[in-house]
Amino acid sequence: MADDSSPPSAPKDAPPPSSTAQDRLAQVTSHITPNTPKRRRRKAPSPSDLPADYSDILGQLATLRKIAATPDPSNRGYVRQKQAGKLWVRERVEQLLDAGSFQEVGSVSGTVTWRQTGPGREEPVEYVPSNNVQGFGRLRGRKIVFTADDFSIRAGHADGALMEKTIYMEKLAIALQLPIVKLVDGSSGGGSVTTIRSAGFSYIPPLPSFTQVIQQLNMGIPNLGAVLGPAIGLGAARVVACHFSVMAADIGSLFNAGPNVVKGATFEEGLSLTDLGGPAVHCTNGTIDNLAPDEAACFDQIRTVLSYLPDSGTQLPPTIECTDPPDRTCEALRSIIPRARNRTYNPRLIITTVVDVDSFFEIGPLWGTTAIVGLARLSGKPTGIVSLNCEQNAGALDAPGSQKITRMLKFLDIFNIPLLQFVDVPGYAIGTAAERSATMRHGVALAGAYYSTTIPVFSVVVRRVYGVAGGVMLDCRDPRMRVAWPSGEWGSLPLEGGIEVGHAFELKEIERKEGRERRDERYRELEEEYRRLMNPVRTANAFGVEEIVDPAVTRGVCCEWVERVYERVLPGRVVERGAGRLQPRFT
Repeated sequence: MADDSSPPSAPKDAPPPSSTAQDRLAQVTSHITPNTPKRRRRKAPSPSDLPADYSDILGQLATLRKIAATPDPSNRGYVRQKQAGKLWVRERVEQLLDAGSFQEVGSVSGTVTWRQTGPGREEPVEYVPSNNVQGFGRLRGRKIVFTADDFSIRAGHADGALMEKTIYMEKLAIALQLPIVKLVDGSSGGGSVTTIRSAGFSYIPPLPSFTQVIQQLNMGIPNLGAVLGPAIGLGAARVVACHFSVMAADIGSLFNAGPNVVKGATFEEGLSLTDLGGPAVHCTNGTIDNLAPDEAACFDQIRTVLSYLPDSGTQLPPTIECTDPPDRTCEALRSIIPRARNRTYNPRLIITTVVDVDSFFEIGPLWGTTAIVGLARLSGKPTGIVSLNCEQNAGALDAPGSQKITRMLKFLDIFNIPLLQFVDVPGYAIGTAAERSATMRHGVALAGAYYSTTIPVFSVVVRRVYGVAGGVMLDCRDPRMRVAWPSGEWGSLPLEGGIEVGHAFELKEIERKEGRERRDERYRELEEEYRRLMNPVRTANAFGVEEIVDPAVTRGVCCEWVERVYERVLPGRVVERGAGRLQPRFT
């Protein structure tokens, strides 16, 4: 049949043969040809795009730092600074620190006016830096932190995050156990009435940084301050609180409030800064330790004092190599004490002869002048020095002298520095002036310092040791470590006056019965007898003095003691400090 031989018809949905072949060919081609993505056209640059290397931010920082580091001769504060003969703050930093060691902290803190230059972009157009430069640096290789007031900006009053910066540096000194140097010129962030206006309200005065200051002082982290202009209010407090302070004679002054405020409160008119609180006031009353002729000399004194001190009380003081032989004999010392007991001698010459050559640095030479204190080295090792001064008040220890030694004892105790003292003390000062100035009150405070501190003490008795004052100085350690010179004399009271008291009845009776001439003759007999009995060798016979030495060998004896102290005693003391079992206090 015809129908049986015809081909079957295709389904309705089947694609035509040509279409199927094309699809198959496309599938094969896709497997053979790699899949290359289509290129996308880049967008045109947009003003809001920021540089990937943050050069815009770095540029802003560089601009601000350049402004801060460049003095503005048209600025009235800068002009005033120069007219007063003072260095600009960054000149001070440069002169103080070792070359190239300055690392600023808070380098762009301050008040900035910004101008928008485009979407997401701005630039500084006006900048008033913080009025205190702070950071890290080195003094003769020693790393320190420092703060330096900029009096040319608002006279150093609180501004530009100053308080926050200062507290941060105080905390850094504690955390890193680094000495801190404070160059004070102004109020160091103290208040101003204009602060009330800018804030819109008044405030109860805060003092947050002193928590850290007191902690530093008692940790033995060196605090060294210089008065390089008018130190006012908080600025004055900051520098006076330091372990050591120095004032520049040509520009320095210090006071609680300036002449204008004083005029309104006490009606004292016409006072200059120097009249109110210059060197003649505060370098002679103990408020400031030392006087220097100018700023450069202030910096040099700070470097010198730091060279004797450790970075903290948990370390030993730094030692240096010594070229001065420890066994050097000093024949001149044999005749330095006059045989005539009422004659004086130069006590500083004894000190400089015994210690390493050129190593004695005196602290507080203009106040408390009945006492001499300072720092020196024996065999290259830092040693504290205390001596009485027979050239002032015959060496009798008055109230300022007691205060001076008290402060020095605490200073040495906090820095683990042993004490060498040269003793020639006729007793505490006497008379109405002494009584009015509370000599005994300050004398007892001195006794408290001797007996509460724990630094090793070695004493050289060069002449007199009398009364409570002598006992305090020589009996404060057990066992006592001391030697005496052949010129030594001692007792409860000096013979001058002592014979009158001890033999008052006898002498009066002789005078009444036999006349004044016989009374004077008997006095001379008693004096001769007592002088013979007071031969220091007799005291040594009774072991009342441990050893009488030839003054010429004093240096060798002292050096041997100091070397032993540094070798055996001080390392254990440092361990005790680190463990918290020994906690001396400076304040």
